[in-house]
Amino acid sequence: MTTSFAWSARGNLLASFYVQPMGCVLGLICAMCFWAGGYAAITGKPLTRVLSVIPEKFYLIPLFTLATAAWAWKMYIHLHGIDGW
Repeated sequence: MTTSFAWSARGNLLASFYVQPMGCVLGLICAMCFWAGGYAAITGKPLTRVLSVIPEKFYLIPLFTLATAAWAWKMYIHLHGIDGW
C-alpha cells in the first residue's frame, strides 16, 4: 500500500490503482483533506456541517468493500506474478 500511496502522491494514479486500489483512494482522500483543511484555515468555517450532511452508509460501506476488494486484487496479482508496474 505504501508503493501505491507514493505513486498517488506523485500523480501517477493509474500505477497507484493497479498496484493497490485502496492506497490510491487513501492518497486521494489525503489530498482532499489537505485542501479542505486549507479552506477551513482560511475561512474559519468548520467542516463538520459538510460531513454531517452525508450519511455514513454512503461512504463507510463502499470504503470497506473497496478495502476488501483491494486486498483480494493484491493477492491475485502477487500470486500470478504480475505485481510490478
